[in-house]
Amino acid sequence: MNRPPSYPVARFHRQRGRLGLGALLALLVLAGGMVLSWWLLSQPPRVERRPAPANAPPLIDAVTVTPHAAAPALHGFGRVVAEREARLASRVAGRLEAFTPGLLPGRMVEADAPLARLDDTDLALTLREAEATLVQAEAALAMERGEQQRAQAEYQSFGRDLPAERRALVLREPQLRSAQAEVERSLTGRDRARLDLERATLTAPWRGMVQARLLGEGSEVSSGTELIHLVDVSRFWVQAALPGEALAWLEPATDDTPGSVVMLSSRSWPADSERRGELLSVLPALEENGLQAQLLVAVEDPLALTEENRGAPALRLGDVVRLDFQARERDNLIALPAAALRPGDEVWVLDEEQRLRRRSVVVLHRDDHRVLVAEGLTEGERVITSPLGQPGEGMLLRTASPSDKRAIDETDQEPIGASR
Repeated sequence: MNRPPSYPVARFHRQRGRLGLGALLALLVLAGGMVLSWWLLSQPPRVERRPAPANAPPLIDAVTVTPHAAAPALHGFGRVVAEREARLASRVAGRLEAFTPGLLPGRMVEADAPLARLDDTDLALTLREAEATLVQAEAALAMERGEQQRAQAEYQSFGRDLPAERRALVLREPQLRSAQAEVERSLTGRDRARLDLERATLTAPWRGMVQARLLGEGSEVSSGTELIHLVDVSRFWVQAALPGEALAWLEPATDDTPGSVVMLSSRSWPADSERRGELLSVLPALEENGLQAQLLVAVEDPLALTEENRGAPALRLGDVVRLDFQARERDNLIALPAAALRPGDEVWVLDEEQRLRRRSVVVLHRDDHRVLVAEGLTEGERVITSPLGQPGEGMLLRTASPSDKRAIDETDQEPIGASR
């Protein structure tokens, strides 16, 4: 007979007791974590307070003051003009027959060289007529002198003195003076006709270059009609403008001393090509646009025609050139970079304690690159050239040391993307 199966009741009860204990432990752990979290959240954060690090003084650049003889770099631009030019005109009327062969614009002509010839037929006839009139007047004078001698003999034979007025009439003195005046008038007419005949040939008053022929051959001209434009090429002028304060550094030429040297250059010339000029004078009027002083610079042999200037660039009328003036140096001046000068003619000096000190100075010249100071600084002082955002008297500063400079150089030379 089969028995019913038996079940392990006691073992079952033991397993159920183990599961309850594990759940209880889990609850305890969860509760402990929640309590710990609440405690951590309820506690205020604790930050360790440390004193703020001191700011490093600004890094600046400075230059050391060294007085020496200096002069400003003065430059300007000017236009080339002719020192002497002439529009030669006919002084007599007539037909323009021809210009001298080879007389073309751009050609050189010598002084007293013939340039053009007018038809002189009428002028030659006028001269012949004047010469005939002179001969006739001289003959009349000779006849009158004969009559005067005859009157003188008759007066002496008369044997009685007459008053001065009657004696002059008896001796034909008025007739003699009239004949002499007629000879002088005829002589003047002859000379004028001869001069007009000579003027029928137009000549050069001085050595120069033909700029233009103003009329064509065959033109009928009257007295005063312009025929040729001639330019003297022995010397050109350059008219430039500079600020009025620049005149104190320059010396115009006088009868005994030369003027300041001026070097001329142009973009149209070959590289490094220059011409030498001389400051001739300062014009009395200011420039209209900028109210600057106008200067006149003379350049000898501007077209480089002589052997001395052979191969040098030529100046052309109307060209604009740059002028660099060699200013007169002055002793005991201090040259500073333009960045060192602050508003109100003030500089910042770095004292022995590396602190900023303001200093007013007397400025003689300033431009975009440097400043020339006459007073306010002493030799050996250091002048700050760097900009500062909020400069203050006594502000602590520092200059770049050689080690800092090397570190900067090494950083600048580090390849892009290199690890540090």
